[in-house]
Amino acid sequence: MRISASTRTAAPDGSEGGKSSSSQTLLRGLDVVEAVSGGTIGLADLATRLGLTRSTTHRLAAALVERQYLNFLPREGYVLGPKLLELGFKAQQQKDLPRVARPHLETLAADTEDTVHLGVLDKGRALYLDKIPGRRRIEISSRVGERQPIRSTGLGKAMILDETEAQWAEMFDQEEAISRSALDRETWLSRMREYARDGHAFDLEENEDRIRCVAAPIRDVAGRIVGAISLSSAAQYMDDHRMASLPQQVRATAEAISRELGWSEDAAAEFAARPRRSSRP
Repeated sequence: MRISASTRTAAPDGSEGGKSSSSQTLLRGLDVVEAVSGGTIGLADLATRLGLTRSTTHRLAAALVERQYLNFLPREGYVLGPKLLELGFKAQQQKDLPRVARPHLETLAADTEDTVHLGVLDKGRALYLDKIPGRRRIEISSRVGERQPIRSTGLGKAMILDETEAQWAEMFDQEEAISRSALDRETWLSRMREYARDGHAFDLEENEDRIRCVAAPIRDVAGRIVGAISLSSAAQYMDDHRMASLPQQVRATAEAISRELGWSEDAAAEFAARPRRSSRP
């Protein structure tokens, strides 16, 4: 493992010329993680590799162990910790999902002439990762990179289909405290029960006036919901008859993306066989 001289060269007093104390500490911490990524390493060898004193190296490593970026194995040394696995998985999701989904989104948009979105849950909101505008002469105000409410968007509702009713109620109340909903909580919960049963969700002009959408979740190899897609258009193109006919096509597209992420039909059957966690508020 080669450690950059720019991050490990220190002045005799322990400081680095031109670098603030906070940035120096951050860079040294990253050097520790990179050094440990080469395999189990003891404190003395780690200090030597980094060109730091044992006390400084121990302080940095101990902080990383506390935050679970490293683990310490007695009589062996430091190894990478579970936090890095978690971050690596999240990074893979963020990197791979738009790339995997894009061809499927383009096909769905071309077949329906409607606007297609891809999103994930982020900080309690629906984060839009991709958008393919439809061919119809309407404008949908959504933008890639923006966050929208869970409660009123098809994407948001599709991404919480696996949650308990108590969790749905909590999410509803949290968003209700910020802005009033057109629906009362029990009506919204009733619809969520139907959506969870059917495997898709609707936005019935709840998030944007005269805009309707159908959404379905994307699942990973473990069957967990990791995102969702939605098909949106003006209400004039999404009457009740068409809304009833679209879920199968939207779910099929979401399932095709899920299969590329490792999900399988067997996993779907196993998930469907699980009892729903019921905890009505």
